[in-house]
Amino acid sequence: MNEKKKAAGEMTWSLFRKHTMQARWVYLLLLAWVTYTECHMCSVNATMRIFSCLGSKVTEIPRHIPQNTMLIEFKLTMLRRLPEDAFSGLYDLQSIMISENELLEEIGPNVFANHLNLFEITIAKSRNLVFINEDAFKNLPYLKYLTISNTGLKILPNLSKINSRQHDFLFDLEDNINIRVISTNAFLGLSKSNIRELRLPKNGIREIERYAFNGTEVEKLVLMGNQHLTKIHKDAFLGADGPLVLDISKTSISVLPTSMLTKIRRLSATSAYNLKKLPNMDIFSSLTEANLTYPSHCCAFASSKKNQSTRHSFCSISNISEGEPHWYNEFCREKTKVICSPEPDAFNPCEDIMGNIFLRILIWIISILAILGNFAVLIVLLTSRYKLTVPRFLMCNLAFADLIMGIYLLLIASVDIHTKSQYYNYGIDWQTGAGCSTAGFLTVFASEFSVFTLTVITLERWHTITYAMQLERKVRLRHALAIMIGGWIFAVIIALLPLNGVSSYMKVSICLPMDIESFHSQAYVVFILLLNVIAFITICICYLKIYFTVRNPNFNSSNSDMRIAKRMAILIFTDFLCMSPISFFAISASFKVPLITVTHSKVLLVLFYPINSCANPFFYAIFTKTFKRDFFILMSRFGCCKMQAQIYRTETSSVYNSNTRNGVCASSPNTSDITLYSLVSLTPPH
Repeated sequence: MNEKKKAAGEMTWSLFRKHTMQARWVYLLLLAWVTYTECHMCSVNATMRIFSCLGSKVTEIPRHIPQNTMLIEFKLTMLRRLPEDAFSGLYDLQSIMISENELLEEIGPNVFANHLNLFEITIAKSRNLVFINEDAFKNLPYLKYLTISNTGLKILPNLSKINSRQHDFLFDLEDNINIRVISTNAFLGLSKSNIRELRLPKNGIREIERYAFNGTEVEKLVLMGNQHLTKIHKDAFLGADGPLVLDISKTSISVLPTSMLTKIRRLSATSAYNLKKLPNMDIFSSLTEANLTYPSHCCAFASSKKNQSTRHSFCSISNISEGEPHWYNEFCREKTKVICSPEPDAFNPCEDIMGNIFLRILIWIISILAILGNFAVLIVLLTSRYKLTVPRFLMCNLAFADLIMGIYLLLIASVDIHTKSQYYNYGIDWQTGAGCSTAGFLTVFASEFSVFTLTVITLERWHTITYAMQLERKVRLRHALAIMIGGWIFAVIIALLPLNGVSSYMKVSICLPMDIESFHSQAYVVFILLLNVIAFITICICYLKIYFTVRNPNFNSSNSDMRIAKRMAILIFTDFLCMSPISFFAISASFKVPLITVTHSKVLLVLFYPINSCANPFFYAIFTKTFKRDFFILMSRFGCCKMQAQIYRTETSSVYNSNTRNGVCASSPNTSDITLYSLVSLTPPH
């Protein structure tokens, strides 16, 4: 650079001596060029004592930097290396800023060493910088701010020789995507005093090893934005004092190291979606503020007491906190209320899945009844030696649907017991995992398939009684099979939609599709509810028609017909109990006018929602004479109830022979026992 300026000066001076106007203009132009080049490369502000090098012409460190320089800046240069002792002799140097040097690859030994007044070092936006010598930072007693950001470094530079004596030291390591590990003793020797803030955001850190913060006194540790950070060793903070503030937002951490949580005062873990479970709340003895990802986690702090008023008499014993730390934390330490966000919402209040002991007991009773009752019906129907008729086939489908509903209730009841009093720690895994999705699919499939099958059974009964004497209009098994295949497809599609973005099973702990935020989700919920209401109305109309048919004087009624009428009344009543309250409150909620809370809706879930699934096997099958016959015949195969089975075989044979002698078809509604279980053919088995 000096040779260039010297040559330009000699040229301009020789031209100036010719005293021609042309020569003078050339001289002025060359002088302007030299001045521009000087400003574009390196300049000195003597007043501010600033030495600045800017631009692509700078390819090496200038040799003659004024000794009284306080601030040095290298920006947008072509430097490839900062050589050893690059800034030696600059005893007044306080700040070094090296930024946007895209070609910079290496920083040599002692570059920043032994500058006793150096206050700040910034190395930024140098993506090709991959190596900093272990002696680059050495003996910097007054260094207070150290920034290394947006570089290509793969390992954390050696900071152990800095030994700063400054209070409130700040180290900023940011946006270094190739740094994967914070190793043991990584910050030991960085500062002899307290470190106000260790900022390590948006790096490529994946793991923090044991004793990583050994020998440090840290007030605030920021790990935010290390999206691949999955592991902080449980002993990472052993030997460290602090931190008091911890920020692990936007990381993949799933477990908090308990060795440092007793001193944490503020915890920030927003968008930390893998952190689904918190440690025991007693560990957070100093916590006053928490900003978390999931609202349910704030429930863990809801019971914290502010300024515990009563203290045990033993608390006054000296050194009790050291001798019995756990006992001291429980009975002596003053507890403060934790300010926590986000707060639980209306869909996820601070309670277990089943809010109280009454519902917890009731759901077990109902689920077991539904499972046993429908399982018994399926076994009896599928093992019967009598001909598979349309009513039997439909009853098999209904029993299967109601069995699935019982399994759903049993699954909810089991998870409720498992997560009792600590649902806040299990709720995220449950609601966002495969468990709740499975439970939601089961309940929607079972509910819709049960309603569909009940409607088909009702229509089949009405059709059979109305057209009893027109055999050509009789519903055949192939017709029922085609209809029920359609029902299966319909129920599966309806149950799969929330798994594909139309509403969601994750909204509430009972895994019902209560998400109505989008128009499609709202339309989905309203469609299901209105469809169930229409099905209920259809069932009521058909049963009323059947009732008036069997009560018609022109219809040859019998005692069995009266029994059917009574049973139909009971069925309509149970359907009404099941459908009306749920439909009323659910439709109002689907239009975003909720009339009850989620807590109260759980009462509907346990008391009303499964009524049909629990009652159907009893009213449609178990209480009927035909089912009892099939049951006792089945049991007789295993050596049980042989007498009862023989009685039913005799009765069946007598009815068959009597009808045969009279020339009456056994399946005629006028002569057979018209039951809601099945109008089965009473033809004896072959």
